[in-house]
Amino acid sequence: MYLFEGLRQQLAEYLPPDQVQRAAAAFKLAAEAHKTQKRRSGEPYITHPVAVAGILADMRLDHETIMSALLHDVIEDTEFTQEDLAEQFGSTVAELVEGVSKLDKLTFDSKEELQTENYRKMIMAMVHDIRVILIKLADRTHNMRTIGHLRPDKRRRIARETLEIYAPLAHRLGIHDIKNELEHLGFFALYPWRAKLLESQVKQARGNRRELVERVQKEIEARLHEHGISARVIGREKHLYSIYKKMLSKELHFEQVMDIYAFRVIVDEVDTCYRVLGALHNLYKPIETRFKDYIAIPKSNGYQSLHTSLKGPHGIPVEIQIRTEEMNLMADRGVAAHWLYKTEESSGTTAQVRARRWMQSLLELQQSTGNAFEFIENVKSELFPEEIYVFTPEGRIIELPQGATPVDFAYAVHTDIGNTCIGARVNHKVYSLSKPLETGQTVEIKTAPGSRPNIAWLNFAVTGKARAKIRQYLKGQETREAEQLGERLLRAALGPVNYNDISAEEFARVCEEVKIEDKSHLLREIGLGNMMSVAIAKRLLGEMQQLKDEQPSSGRGLAIKGAEGLLVSFAKCCRPIPGDDIIAHVSPGKGLVIHRRECKNVRGHEDEPGRYFPVQWDNKPDAEFITEVRVEVVNHQGALAKLTSNISATGCNIHGLKTEEVDANIYYIDVALTVHDRKQLADVIRHIRKMPDVQRVARLRK
Repeated sequence: MYLFEGLRQQLAEYLPPDQVQRAAAAFKLAAEAHKTQKRRSGEPYITHPVAVAGILADMRLDHETIMSALLHDVIEDTEFTQEDLAEQFGSTVAELVEGVSKLDKLTFDSKEELQTENYRKMIMAMVHDIRVILIKLADRTHNMRTIGHLRPDKRRRIARETLEIYAPLAHRLGIHDIKNELEHLGFFALYPWRAKLLESQVKQARGNRRELVERVQKEIEARLHEHGISARVIGREKHLYSIYKKMLSKELHFEQVMDIYAFRVIVDEVDTCYRVLGALHNLYKPIETRFKDYIAIPKSNGYQSLHTSLKGPHGIPVEIQIRTEEMNLMADRGVAAHWLYKTEESSGTTAQVRARRWMQSLLELQQSTGNAFEFIENVKSELFPEEIYVFTPEGRIIELPQGATPVDFAYAVHTDIGNTCIGARVNHKVYSLSKPLETGQTVEIKTAPGSRPNIAWLNFAVTGKARAKIRQYLKGQETREAEQLGERLLRAALGPVNYNDISAEEFARVCEEVKIEDKSHLLREIGLGNMMSVAIAKRLLGEMQQLKDEQPSSGRGLAIKGAEGLLVSFAKCCRPIPGDDIIAHVSPGKGLVIHRRECKNVRGHEDEPGRYFPVQWDNKPDAEFITEVRVEVVNHQGALAKLTSNISATGCNIHGLKTEEVDANIYYIDVALTVHDRKQLADVIRHIRKMPDVQRVARLRK
């Protein structure tokens, strides 16, 4: 229990004794479950869950979250199940632990898919209970603190995942303390050299700037004192990773990023924020385009503050954030702020309300995206939003990411408006659907009942919701149209037989034969051109069975029995001739292509019965067929002339000749001949074998 003591003191500061006891019970179970396990560093495994719970206790989270943090690896790594935990600690804790547990039960094709599905599960669990993500973020924070014990390749993978998924998630939920720590640790793990170099540069720059920073700070404090405003003024340092990102994305030199001096002024009341703003604008000249009021219109993660940029002494740019103590706590803790005092659904801090709204939109996204990759791509794009704010004609504010177009706006208002959108008016003027919107515009969408989304919209739609809904609609539309076309083609192929007279049992039989789920999927495949309507019609009418019977051939002398009314061609790869065991590949546009069964191009035809068609030779085909023979011959004078005269003596025509030198005097001669059947071909091969210069002769396989 000595490991629990530090945590017990932390919890006792804000939780009632009975809840601390429940957390102690969770610790006991976790310690018992993990007692044989060690971390990479050699410490007992239980130190990790305790550290995770400690991070959450710093945020003053409720006892259920703390218990779940202590138990978060129990389902995954030990014998205990979700039911065991539910029995002992209640269903909420068990569900939270299950939400955090990884997907080790499912199998995936690739590492990427496993990770993507993992993120997807985590994000969906978080929609049901946001505490899942808080535990996951604390878990990741402690793992990043101890990442030094891992192999370099694993370290880089985890660091990249942290910077791509977890830090943005913490940012989106407004938990800047964790976001900053994750970015800092992730940066050092992924790019150790860059991080160390940048760190030494920042230390050096800090020494050179100290005087100026102190001077500006004193001037601000003095001016606020004159106005009778009590406030805390703090010099603000940019974080290493944000300096690195700014240098990278804006292609700036280190000096250009570092020459901005940033301060934060923290006051008691919202009104005072605006008084401070007035006082500072009197002190230094403001840069007019750089003022932002996030108090009136908070950011999407609930962040509130006044931002202004001023020209300080010697013309240096000074950035100032003005906020209340409450807003400061919100900026650092975000969703986790005031957790304990949140009672009913409607109440809660701005960050909690906005996080809930964002997670609701994630749930919609999840339902309309096809696969995990698509979903995570959409979520990633939603994690880094630079917002714009536009208005509906009624004055409602709609929040959209930078670069959003009227199409994104239409889908943000309602899916049906997006699907039937035909144009837009912005500030009462006609506006192109592909043109990005700007903050403050009033957008009106024109709709028409019969219209539908255009595939070109995917080129400029920005939000995950719009893109997912457009794709979903187009997929559905394509499916419906393909089905209708498939039915029309099948009706035509059935000829005199009425489509409606064919029983469901017949369709079920054919679906089973061609390994397709049901009738609608069969029609869709025909409509999309993946199957031939004539071939399916023949299967439906049971003509396969008739092939087996020996029927007199029709007077047209068609070489293939059962292919009446179909376009037939013979494959050039294996050159089948009567007598060969054959199968037909159903190729849209080419009809039936006949192959020999042993041809390597039709290997695996049993797995795709819908693409192949059983056929037989007619008993008395009167056509001639081309086949190829390879002759290995010693190159004596007149060898080729003897070979050709031997072949013509058997009554075959030579269709083509190709020669290839193998050794100094050995040649391959590939002869394309016309024959009636295998018997005649055997005759030709026998004749060629008798020639003195011929080493070997065989039918050619490509």
